Amino acid sequence: MKIALVTGAGSGIGRAVAKALDGAGYQVVLAGRRATALDETAAGTKMFAVPTDVTKPEEVKALFGRIEDRYGRLDVLFNNAGMGAPGIPMDELTFEQWMAVVNVNLTGAFLCAQAAMGLMKRQKPMGGRIINNGSISATTPRVNSAPYTATKHAITGLTKSIALDGRAFDIACGQIDIGNAASEMTARMTEGVPQAHGGMAVEPRMDLPHVSNAVLYMAGLPLEANVLTMTVMATKMPLVGRG
Repeated sequence: MKIALVTGAGSGIGRAVAKALDGAGYQVVLAGRRATALDETAAGTKMFAVPTDVTKPEEVKALFGRIEDRYGRLDVLFNNAGMGAPGIPMDELTFEQWMAVVNVNLTGAFLCAQAAMGLMKRQKPMGGRIINNGSISATTPRVNSAPYTATKHAITGLTKSIALDGRAFDIACGQIDIGNAASEMTARMTEGVPQAHGGMAVEPRMDLPHVSNAVLYMAGLPLEANVLTMTVMATKMPLVGRG
């Protein structure tokens, strides 16, 4: 049985992917800050919930220690935990708002990838796969989204660095860029969100299984093959030609 860890597993994409992995036969470890939300994800399954704040090195270390003690290895990390800042002009953001996004989206992803790589190097057989949630903001920004966009652009660099540095150890790394999945985070799109031309518009969304199926495909590849980047998006959302 393969062991998979999903961060940000208490809701939305994280919950959907965790349930898909569980359904596909993986032993799934759930990480997130809200214990109650993790328990809701795990309800009725054998998924293992470990409340964790990925911005805190000591909590990430403890999470991976529990995985190694319990299972002896990790085959897949879905680095999904993330957050955004208020959609206000960049010059109005506080330092605290900026750092909150950087700490979760970038530092948290780095800490989890770092710990995963260490375990994947030690385990027998060696190797594993890391899948980073990049978001379409890894390539194309939304209006008033500097912290989120900057961190997601950085995730692309992190993904490529992991793919390169992990090559000698049979550690594959890829990135999935998701556009308008129907989750709590995108609920506001059904009422209208700011557009590049200055107006507001309702944006189409897609069902979460399209995302979880894509992650399942990436996770299920043999380590000799890798999806370095994949974009899965609502077909009619304003991405191509945005701006």
